[in-house]
Formats: sequence, C-alpha cells, structure tokens
Amino acid sequence: MTTQPRDASHPTMQAISYTGAGGREVVTVVDSEIPVAGPGEVLIRVHAAGINRADLLQRAGNYPVPPGAPDGPGLEVSGTIEETGAGVGPWEFGTPVCALLTGGGYAEYVAVPEGQVVPVPDGVSLIDAAGLPEVAATCWSNLVMEAGVQAGDWVLVHGGTGGIGSFALQLLAALGARPLATAGSPEKLERCLELGAEAAINHREEDFVERVREITGGYGADVILDVIGAKYLERNVDALARGGRLVVIGLQGGGSGTLPLGKLMGVNGSVTGTLLRPRPVQEKAEIMRQVRDQVWPLVSAGKIRTTTDTAFPLDRAAQAQDRFEEADRTGKVLLVTEAAAADTADAVHPGAQRHRP
Repeated sequence: MTTQPRDASHPTMQAISYTGAGGREVVTVVDSEIPVAGPGEVLIRVHAAGINRADLLQRAGNYPVPPGAPDGPGLEVSGTIEETGAGVGPWEFGTPVCALLTGGGYAEYVAVPEGQVVPVPDGVSLIDAAGLPEVAATCWSNLVMEAGVQAGDWVLVHGGTGGIGSFALQLLAALGARPLATAGSPEKLERCLELGAEAAINHREEDFVERVREITGGYGADVILDVIGAKYLERNVDALARGGRLVVIGLQGGGSGTLPLGKLMGVNGSVTGTLLRPRPVQEKAEIMRQVRDQVWPLVSAGKIRTTTDTAFPLDRAAQAQDRFEEADRTGKVLLVTEAAAADTADAVHPGAQRHRP
C-alpha cells in the first residue's frame, strides 16, 4: 500500500483507492475532496467501514463499478450525520447512523442517498454497526422479499459461518424457519448450530443433497441461499423441495454451470440470481426501510448478534483485506477512521443541524 502526501491547505479527506486491478499492491491511501451532500443525500462522517467480498472482487477487476458510483471500495459504513442536502428530512447533526453504499465507503466522509441511511440499532456500538447494512440488506432482500421465506420452511444456507451465512441463520431462526447449513470443519459445524441451524452438514465429507433429504424426511429444501454458484448448481436443484426456490447471490464456485431444466420443472422450482450493489436507489431505499422496521428490532432484542473479528485503521486497508481472506476469521473485519477516536456513539449535538440548500 502506498500513501499520497496530504495538502493541508485544502479541505480533503483520507480515502482508499485502487490504482488498477490486482492484489494488495493496488490498494492506495489518497487525499481526495470531501464530498458534498447533493439533493436527497446526507453526508456521513465515517467512523467505520465494513469489508466485504465484493471489495476484493473489485480489486481484482471482477466486479465493475456501476455507472455513476464512487470508484473507491466500500459498501457499508457507520458514522454520524455531518450535513444534509436539499429535500432531506430533519436529521440532527451528529446523529449515529449506518448506511448501505454503492461504493466509496473506505473513506473519512461519504455522501449517501437518504433512503439508504438508517439509525444504528439499539444495543449496537457505532463501530460494530458498520458491519450490519450490507449483510442485513442482502439476507432480508433475498430470503424474505425474493424467496418469501415463512415460518416452518426448510432453508439451506451454504457457508453457514461466513458473513452472510452467520446472519442468515440467526434471521431464519428468529423468523421461525428451519435453517440448515453447510460448513467445512467440525468447529464451523458447531458454530452453525450455535447460530440457529437445526443441522449442519460437512460439505467436505458428506453429500449435502443426501443429508438434506435425510434431515427433512425426504422433503427437501423450500429455499436455498447459495454463495457458491456453478459448482453447486445441479446439486442445489436436486436438493429442492417441490416449489422450492434457489437464490444465487455469489459465484465463489464459478459463474457457468449446467442447469438441469427437466429436474427444475419436475419440482416446479425456480432459480433466481441477484446482486445488491447495482440495484436502483429506490429499491435499496425500500430494502433498508424494511431492514429498519423488521430486522433492527431483532438485533436490538439480541435475537441476531453481530461479531467483529478485527478492526484496522483506515490506512491499513490492505492488511484488513488480508485478514478478511483468512480461513480462521469468525466475524466482520472493519476499517476504523480517526473520527472514531475523536467521537463517541452518543456524541449527538442536540438542536444542531448542518444543511446544504
């Protein structure tokens, strides 16, 4: 990682940029202009940013930035309201919030559409809240809004101890569904059970299709949440119950596979592939509205718990991404800015508000 010198005569912020496609050598600390809150936006003074697999895919050149989005990595942050743009509701200056982004979260400030900004859930620290928006929005939008999970449904979650998987298992258990999980070690299998899975399947030693059929008494999975993609495509269809829904949200096992249409039609099943990042602002706003109303109460009640593995200073983003890829990681990896040391989670300035007309 390299660092560009600061110019103290200009109001700039520290941010992380990629100098091209590659490995950790392209991760660069730069000084850039502090963004302005445009119409319908709020400016957040970032305290922490969450690291996600999409950030590493973008670094490798395999996840193009949507048109109009910031070039820098970072899809979720927590922080405090710094200013608001025209047409934005009455946010108080200093209010603790977290937000879902299209990019640019590895920075000291970020401008975000108001609909993608939500208060920090009760009982969650401002730092830990940085690891919530992306995973909460992904799990809720795919499991509930897309797949229509209901109480009593059998739901198979691949990668049960990953960032998505660990949140999904807790959410499903809280909703009264019957979650199953795959994982690759005895320790991870035990962790899946702790997170709410009714059963955990060792994908290295067992056939998950056979085990799903066995556990469900031959019924199968009503919903499968899959981060693997092509490698599991045919077997996922084999594991579906009649009317089952396969939702593919990741391609860790490849992007091109064979879809057995006869089997899919035979069970009246469906396959959906989704990405969160390129969705229109209006869709993201609706997702975050539902997350605030439906998921945050579960978090505040302790039914869904967040886990932070490690927090790194912003200028150590390359090391943080290294940690993200390590097999023994057990929670979110975060980047923390200097603002986190200067402020506290309850540092709200009552009655004060910065608004840019």
